[in-house]
Amino acid sequence: MNICSLVTGKEGMYNITAEVKNQIEKNGWKDGLLLVYCPHTTASVVVSENVDIDVKADILSAYREAFPENEKYLHYEGNAHAHIRSTISGVSLPLIVENKKLVLGQFQGIYFMEFDGPRTRNYYLKFLPASEQ
Repeated sequence: MNICSLVTGKEGMYNITAEVKNQIEKNGWKDGLLLVYCPHTTASVVVSENVDIDVKADILSAYREAFPENEKYLHYEGNAHAHIRSTISGVSLPLIVENKKLVLGQFQGIYFMEFDGPRTRNYYLKFLPASEQ
């Protein structure tokens, strides 16, 4: 398992695609599944649009509107909105690696979602090689 880190702001979408590709190359992962896992309850990992930067702003705005920071939540730390956002978006991604290349759509990228920063965050990469048949 590989551990990658990043420093985040209060909230945001951080493109981690290049680092994931770098880890595939560095480790010589050829064919199989790569699990990207976020071990935090107020952050997540997603695949999203990777070309138009306005999509990131729209996504974050939608999260703010759907799950606002307010006092109606019971969670005593005051960050229930971040827990809800993480639960909705998910903490793991199974991704295909084929012939040492990450398989993504033309406009897709991998993003680390921060909902309760700023913090230093980790995400894990676990490669599961395809069985030889």
